[in-house]
Amino acid sequence: MTLKIGVLGYRFMGKAHANAMARLPMFFPDAPDIERHTLIGRNEEALAEAAERLGFEHTSTDWEEVIDEVDVFYNLGPNFVHAEPSIAALEAGVPVLCEKPLAANLANAERMADAAEAAGVPTATAFNYRYIPAIQYAKNLIEDGELGEIHQFRGRYLQDWLVDPDAPWSWRNDEELAGSGALGDLGAHTIDLARFLVGDVERVSGHLRTFVDERPVDNGSETKPVTVDDAYSAQAELEGNVMATFEASRFADGHKNDHSIEIHGSEGSLKFSLERLNELEVLRGDDRGYETILVTDESDPYIDHWWPPGHVIGWEHTFVHENYEFLTAVESGEEYRPNFDDGLEIQKVLDAIERSDESSEWVTVE
Repeated sequence: MTLKIGVLGYRFMGKAHANAMARLPMFFPDAPDIERHTLIGRNEEALAEAAERLGFEHTSTDWEEVIDEVDVFYNLGPNFVHAEPSIAALEAGVPVLCEKPLAANLANAERMADAAEAAGVPTATAFNYRYIPAIQYAKNLIEDGELGEIHQFRGRYLQDWLVDPDAPWSWRNDEELAGSGALGDLGAHTIDLARFLVGDVERVSGHLRTFVDERPVDNGSETKPVTVDDAYSAQAELEGNVMATFEASRFADGHKNDHSIEIHGSEGSLKFSLERLNELEVLRGDDRGYETILVTDESDPYIDHWWPPGHVIGWEHTFVHENYEFLTAVESGEEYRPNFDDGLEIQKVLDAIERSDESSEWVTVE
């Protein structure tokens, strides 16, 4: 059976996922057969150009018309359009992959998770960093007890694309469209890795800041208000009394895509940076310093699908792994993780951090 894929969105994430789909047959020969069937967007001319470039057979400006024509629906649009198309697809029994964060607000995330439960088909919240080989390696170390009892998690995600106060306004600067700023855009990834590697977030104390209150629209003759955070930080407690700190900024000059984590346990520690995603720094027992492990051996997670040992892979390959795992689950009908329930749990943490900032108090994640 060939799975027909419908994709809403053809810019940044559209290109990332289309590239992944194109790579699957070459590097993952056991992946399901797929057809990049329909690309969905608003601008017909730009959509036609994108469909030709990204390898889609059809285009549509109406997602409602597409749902009955495809076997799998990818919702890669802005946060404010995550809920309705995804829910409609699920009500039609179509598996859905939705970009993170799951929704612009907690209420819509709950609706989406409820629809997924009722549909009983595989869903995915697109946290692609789980599929970095070094992160999978770290997960195995922790589960094997190599770090002992986990005491601390630190995670930060720093970018600098909004440092210039004249950087143009976009939907990502609007609370109604995005839900939050650096918190949801970047922090969601860090919080997901904390849950994946260590455990659920139980309570938080958050702080959000907006450094530039308005930004010019594209033509520069007028401005629009910025109604989301430019940066956030949070203290947190994870299950098992693990102490955690989270931080993200789109205002960190000199940082392009700096996502890093540290985990400290009773028997060892590890460090990871997205900017060196083939490496994992590990300290065990009585070691006097960290050992840098190059996670490119044939026995390392996913690496046997790519190049000879020592030949590094990159950011784009995480989407190949993610698509492989999700589409394989769709074909088999098995559960996929991270699913919409996982996306909802992250949304609860984002919401709790915002409420903590408003109240200046610790907030329990429920």
